Amino acid sequence: MRVFRSQGGCVAIRTLSPSSSINRYSHAHGSAPGPAASDDATCGTPTWIGKGLTCVCFKRKGTYERICINLTPQQEERLRRLKHRMKVYFDASRPDHQEALRALWAATYPDRELHGLISDQWKEMGWQGKDPSTDFRGAGFISLENLLFFAKTFSTSFQRLLRKQGGKRAAWEYPFAVAGVNITFMLMQMLDLEATKPRTFVRSVFLQMLSDNEWAFDLLYCVAFVVMDKQWLERNATYMEFNDVLKSTRAQLERELLMDDVLQIEEMPSYSLLS
Repeated sequence: MRVFRSQGGCVAIRTLSPSSSINRYSHAHGSAPGPAASDDATCGTPTWIGKGLTCVCFKRKGTYERICINLTPQQEERLRRLKHRMKVYFDASRPDHQEALRALWAATYPDRELHGLISDQWKEMGWQGKDPSTDFRGAGFISLENLLFFAKTFSTSFQRLLRKQGGKRAAWEYPFAVAGVNITFMLMQMLDLEATKPRTFVRSVFLQMLSDNEWAFDLLYCVAFVVMDKQWLERNATYMEFNDVLKSTRAQLERELLMDDVLQIEEMPSYSLLS
């Protein structure tokens, strides 16, 4: 991302190490930062700059990089397309949405015939009832796209989580498909993509990753799912603890995205959990 210079406020953030805390310094009215911020927390210029912008500085691989809300044309286009995906509601009357559901079934159970888009068979995948369309209301069509991407891209991990293989499982397990919809919704909130201006550093980091890979959101979804399941097992959690596990999953994803050497989704430590 590019840095545009003018007068105004700036927020500087430095990541000291993957496990370190993040120091934040803000200068909203043009005065100089205090002594504690004089060296490390700068935007690379003698004065704070960027009217109407948020400039973020962080250390990676021994150098400081800057992220501002000014996006390249490619980033703007990819963000626009991702936002559009997020706004599409699931419509059971649309042929393309119906076909996506059938594709999800085929990717999940390649050797089993689907009897109908409304069928008790869907409960086996972890939907709340026999009509999965009623479960997409929280996150929309993109949550179906995420599940389908996971099933096709990382089929081994997808099947392992679907079938609750590995580890000591609780008697009351989380429903796989509904958990997937919740993960999509959690990521939409975490990345704050609908905001006009960046309100979180994680969002800015993700936008940089999106410029490198248009499927960054879908890849992050797959990472989030395996992280959630891992934490579920480590906590020996039950269904009533799902929201707590989801919160800790979000916290771990945020920590990994802010690590010094994580410049793309594939470099996140938890990406290695996928197979």
